[in-house]
Amino acid sequence: MIELGWREWLSLPELGIARLRAKIDTGARSSALHVDRQWRFHDAGAPWVGFQLTTGRAGRNQVEACAPIFDERAVTDSGGHRCVRVFIQTLLQVAGEQRRIEVNLSDRCAMRFPMLLGRTGLEGAFTVNPSSSFLHSRPALQTGHHT
Repeated sequence: MIELGWREWLSLPELGIARLRAKIDTGARSSALHVDRQWRFHDAGAPWVGFQLTTGRAGRNQVEACAPIFDERAVTDSGGHRCVRVFIQTLLQVAGEQRRIEVNLSDRCAMRFPMLLGRTGLEGAFTVNPSSSFLHSRPALQTGHHT
């Protein structure tokens, strides 16, 4: 098991996100990614979601990506409100490890971290040390992205 702090740097390479700050939250079942906007479309008859997000501070590093819709289900947010969110599957890279996780797309603009890594993304590979943060090196920023 790899130990993570309560906040870490991670990458979502399939989405063109080279570096993103995330809160590691064992109190949350699912993982969530902040998107500024999202839209739906069909590709080869399958439902997809396109989305735009800002990975840097002060509006820098805008990324536009798309992914097949994996699921849509009700999620209860930290304020106790239930809403239906779109889930995608994508590759997570953190602490030198790679794994496929489910992520829901949400508006986290009021939150300090654009990504929340929940229990289902952690199980079987990571433990969390709540008294530590950024235990692993920050991924290098790569130029360019793909959708």
